[in-house]
Amino acid sequence: MEESPLSGTRNIGVIAHIDAGKTTTTERILYYTGKSHKIGEVHDGAATMDWMAQEQERGITITSAATTCAWKRSDRSYQINLIDTPGHVDFTIEVERSLRVLDGAVVVFCAVSGVQPQSETVWRQADHYQVPRLAFINKMDRVGADHLAVVAQMEEVLLTTPVLINLPIGSEDQFTGVVDLIEMQALVFNEDQMGSEYVVSSIPADMQGEVELAREVLIDVLTQFDDELLEKALNEEEISADDLRAVLRQSCLANKLTPVMVGSSFKNKGVQPLLDAVIDFLPSPLDVAVAVGHNPAKLEQLIDCPADPDAELAILLFKVQNDPFAGSLNYLRIYSGTFKAGEQLYNPAKDKKERIGKIFKMHANKREELTQAGAGDIVAVIGLNHSTTGDTLCRKGKEILLEQILVPVPVISIAVEPKTKADQDKLSDCLERLTKEDPSFIVGRDAETGQVLISGMGELHLEIQMDRLGREFGLKVNTGKPQVAFRETVSAKTRTEEIFDKPLLGKPTWAKVSIECVPLEMGEPNQVEFVGHLDVTDELKQLMSEGINEGLASGVIAGYPVINLKTRVLSAERRDEAFNPQAYKIAAGMALRKALLAAGPVKLEPVMKVEVTCPAEYTGDIIADLNSRGGRVQSIEEKKGAQIIHVGVALSTMFGYLTSLRSLSQGRATFSMMFDRYEKTAL
Repeated sequence: MEESPLSGTRNIGVIAHIDAGKTTTTERILYYTGKSHKIGEVHDGAATMDWMAQEQERGITITSAATTCAWKRSDRSYQINLIDTPGHVDFTIEVERSLRVLDGAVVVFCAVSGVQPQSETVWRQADHYQVPRLAFINKMDRVGADHLAVVAQMEEVLLTTPVLINLPIGSEDQFTGVVDLIEMQALVFNEDQMGSEYVVSSIPADMQGEVELAREVLIDVLTQFDDELLEKALNEEEISADDLRAVLRQSCLANKLTPVMVGSSFKNKGVQPLLDAVIDFLPSPLDVAVAVGHNPAKLEQLIDCPADPDAELAILLFKVQNDPFAGSLNYLRIYSGTFKAGEQLYNPAKDKKERIGKIFKMHANKREELTQAGAGDIVAVIGLNHSTTGDTLCRKGKEILLEQILVPVPVISIAVEPKTKADQDKLSDCLERLTKEDPSFIVGRDAETGQVLISGMGELHLEIQMDRLGREFGLKVNTGKPQVAFRETVSAKTRTEEIFDKPLLGKPTWAKVSIECVPLEMGEPNQVEFVGHLDVTDELKQLMSEGINEGLASGVIAGYPVINLKTRVLSAERRDEAFNPQAYKIAAGMALRKALLAAGPVKLEPVMKVEVTCPAEYTGDIIADLNSRGGRVQSIEEKKGAQIIHVGVALSTMFGYLTSLRSLSQGRATFSMMFDRYEKTAL
């Protein structure tokens, strides 16, 4: 592959709800760019990007896979670094960390199902990282396909400004191609050639009126973002394809609108125009805002990381993957600078030196070795021993810390133990390797029973991890029943004080700490603050914070973590003859526990947002079942002959729900579930 300058690089991801066609779309991209010579189908377990055995068996994407391909546009070759992400809510960390390092994204929607719950989640994640997006309405060949309904949903649910840049020619089994509203021409795909060839022709006569109206809408939307285009439209001057492309690119990069395209990846129609749009409208590393890091010694001091191979080195490690031969593969996004294989780098968060072994350009689980990598690249390396997801790598003496990756809170736990005593140490080692790979998978220990507890984002998440213990590490385990990750909070504001007056290390010790606990709104993070006139050193403040945070890790009802609480330290008194800094940490922890008992402790449980799609004749039985689980139906909508039930229901009542739902609907209903909020429950 010829080397592309930074302006010819696109770092993009394919994101969507489960089963919208992300992996199928990615397979076509690989085929048409010449990266693969055979199309692998998800339902056959042969998709290139779904390389894990668990993915092939289930027909879903579990881990984000990276690849690199090239696409020619206007006689120039562009390099596309592509990440295919999971759609299942249990693996949302894979989307989160991919969007953290990508410059642009293709969001795939099903032409029948439209904007689904996980589509909304990934859209919000992309909003958080301000990632410019293209929308691809897939499955136009399906019965009930309606691209206009999907566009309307995007506007209503995702609060974006969608604008169609092509239209379908025919629909359902009559879908043959697309009309390009920018060039005003029709593209009809040759099914015998797997869609690799298409005929450019004039617009079908029966679509002329629809196409002209759609182009007027496109121009009307774009004139809102560009005065020159508005002037041309008002003066009825000719508006060229280049004019439209320029404004579309500028508006898409600024996240003011979302270009929308249609197609059918499975039927090999509409993917090449999508690739052209990736080049035309999504950013290169030079087009996005300059990454900003912090000086580790002075966190308030910001450091720019321009997309320049000659700048100081700034790298984010965004994914760790176990490798049976290399130990672990570490996926890196290089924001600025250049590094070489064999070079020694520095991890400021861990204060450790790391030596780069080998550098690879990845193609799913296959790799191509490189001698060096620079700004704008996404590569994998081996040789890192101390670094984990979210860590920054730089050069010693030129330290920088990049923004960490948000890790979702686990909502479900199960106890796990090896089948033989001899495997006890092996279990700890294997679980440690899995947690290093997946930050949303947490291993702990039950303080009362001593059992090892594993926590994750859902039943499927934990099931996959247990499956991997057996396949990848040859470890057989027993598991307990799933347990819900309950939390605790308080219902009232309260003030308490505590005196610690006991000998420490044989010396008299005395400290008095007064605190105030204030309940916060649901969803707000815990806060520890010190009143303005409190006259204590930073060391004592740090120790009191530690004492309070350790106390928040275990509540007074059943030892669950305490959330949504602001703790204000009002005063800290000392006696010089009995001074010991550790006494303040202990007194602050004791004062917190006293406050938690006095402030009306409340137990919280995770409530899930559930969406059930079912034929109308089963709606009554399914709602009755959800009501019996304590669910609260929020809305029911009709869509293409099916009914969609939106309901909020406690996670504790939803274990094994899929079996029950299949029984109620003769296997014809499906559901998706994602964490919504914590809610008070009976003690």
